[in-house]
Amino acid sequence: MTAPDISICIVNLNAKDYLRNCLESIPKAANNLTWEIIIVDNASTDGSISMIRKEFPQAILISNSENLGYTRPMNQALQIAKGRYLVQLNPDTLLKQNAFLYLFNFMESNSLAGICTPKVLNRDGSIQYQCRRSAARPWDTITYFSGLSRIFPKSPFFAKYLMTYLPDDELAEVEAVSGSCMFIRREVINQIGYLDEQFFAYQEDADFCFRARLAGWKIFYVPRAAVIHFGGQGGSKTQPYRAIYEWHRSYYLYYRKHLARDYFFFINWLMYFAMGVKLTVSLLKAFFSKNKIVGTPKP
Repeated sequence: MTAPDISICIVNLNAKDYLRNCLESIPKAANNLTWEIIIVDNASTDGSISMIRKEFPQAILISNSENLGYTRPMNQALQIAKGRYLVQLNPDTLLKQNAFLYLFNFMESNSLAGICTPKVLNRDGSIQYQCRRSAARPWDTITYFSGLSRIFPKSPFFAKYLMTYLPDDELAEVEAVSGSCMFIRREVINQIGYLDEQFFAYQEDADFCFRARLAGWKIFYVPRAAVIHFGGQGGSKTQPYRAIYEWHRSYYLYYRKHLARDYFFFINWLMYFAMGVKLTVSLLKAFFSKNKIVGTPKP
């Protein structure tokens, strides 16, 4: 059989209704492309598995007996995918018309592009800036979490992490993109391997992008394509405290793996201390908050 144009890989945990809407939006996003869907379910208890089998029998379903996080299940999907391009897609997304077709055509016309992402939108139509960002070096994260990037959103010096100084509707080369919708050339996987499974969840996308750039590939934000990402649904909503812990643990692992060697030990220890403080504050906020949101709230 001829390999499909794209393999759409999704990890699901208790996001049945969002997943159904996501899967229903795929045909209009793919247009005339050939595609396959691979869903890895992390022991959902909300009826996701029966819904998939009944309503989307064409999907390849892998059912895990426990919650294995995000990275390992995504690798389960990527490793059996047959497409020329591989798509990491969150279940709480809704694809706009021709989104995959636009990304496919861009990659076909740009041989140095190894990874690209669409414009990712919040449910209110505003851009989700986390979809295109820097490699999260110390200054970038300091200016982001201190609020300086929000005070000076048009400054490349203060707002590099989310690159808010870039026009929302212009094609741009970036350092990293979000795994909520990541379009990957198969040759990238062949060259650098799969996601690093030391990341239970979170930062695996930043790590993958960092490795791809080290191997000489370029990463692009392609705003002609668009997807809505509702965010915080499924796994992180089901287990908020673990999600908060894993987010901070993953950034520590990412920083130690890729960035620490570039900085004096005092800077590194300052960053590690700041990570610990932020983790403590995030857990306390979640404990006293009715809505336990991991990461940035999605309007």
